[in-house]
Amino acid sequence: MEGESRKGRASAQAGGKAGVGRTKVHVAGGQTGAPSECVCSAVKTEDRVMQQTVFLKPFSSCSPPGNTSQVIQRIPVYPITALRPRPTQVVFNYMRKEHIPHKKGVHPLWESVDLVPGGDQQSPINIWWRDSVYDAGLKPLTISYDPATCLHVWNNGYSFLVEFEDSTDKSVIKGGPLEHNYRLKQFHFHWGAIDAWGSEHTVDSKCFPAELHLVHWNAVKFENFEDAALEENGLAVIGVFLKLGKHHKELQKLVDTLPSIKHKDTLVEFGSFDPSCLMPTCPDYWTYSGSLTTPPLSESVTWIIKKQPVEVDHDQLEQFRTLLFTSEGEKEKRMVDNFRPLQPLMNRTVRSSFRHDYVLNVGAKPKSATSQATP
Repeated sequence: MEGESRKGRASAQAGGKAGVGRTKVHVAGGQTGAPSECVCSAVKTEDRVMQQTVFLKPFSSCSPPGNTSQVIQRIPVYPITALRPRPTQVVFNYMRKEHIPHKKGVHPLWESVDLVPGGDQQSPINIWWRDSVYDAGLKPLTISYDPATCLHVWNNGYSFLVEFEDSTDKSVIKGGPLEHNYRLKQFHFHWGAIDAWGSEHTVDSKCFPAELHLVHWNAVKFENFEDAALEENGLAVIGVFLKLGKHHKELQKLVDTLPSIKHKDTLVEFGSFDPSCLMPTCPDYWTYSGSLTTPPLSESVTWIIKKQPVEVDHDQLEQFRTLLFTSEGEKEKRMVDNFRPLQPLMNRTVRSSFRHDYVLNVGAKPKSATSQATP
């Protein structure tokens, strides 16, 4: 399973009962030949493995997904009731802690099931568009970043981080679902081995090639990031989906640094960068209470998931995949699939900052794309 995962393959049951066979994953473009995204639906099998059916379909960021077409692959994953990732999963480490050496197929972060809490507010989750609740009381999210606070970019062996000076309120967010100002600590990405998956969160079971996380901490209630990361209302993370599309000029400045940090624990200075350039123009978002997506998996995060994805091109995502989990001199292991599988929503409510009554009225005539694109 380990080898097949890295080569972009997946196990699947081609009919019948429990048990998992093997099949290659074939990812195709749309009818026009352009890169396409996927819509995934999960089906339980008797051996408690879920089987995702991935459909080929374009997706409009400011309108809900509709019917799907052309099945292109089936991907088995562990059931969402399991609070740990697939054995071949590699995930991001927020806390910079040292870990014991690799076991075969398991990243050090996930070697012990004892690390997995029994909490009911774990992340990431699938966001069902129709089930999210519009909250008129949600304020607009205000983002104020000072490019001069950007420090460096480094490969920590799980992702690459861009870190910021956070001793003052020079780079902060406020408003939205937040009661206090939250300081920007760092941002990073999660991505897949191929463009068919990679994001941590999904929308109506739709997965994206990658997801950006901008991590902020509550400097009003806590003295430092490490303390905030372990306590309720300690962190606020903005999630932004990346989709295949046009070249992202601002992201390219960051992509150009990646060859310099190919190996684990390499770092380069990266000054004067405003990460708001990586945000979508649409202000709409979902929000819910959740957790870190790596150990210690603390349920300390107010998640703010942007509705509209940002476009990047295939070559830019391919540069992400040139990075390595390993240090120089070690056997090379590609940095891919550094995301955690979906967790159960439990009794939580996902709130939205935008109205979406048309999603619930299935008999109504669909609105035009123009009217849906504007909040």
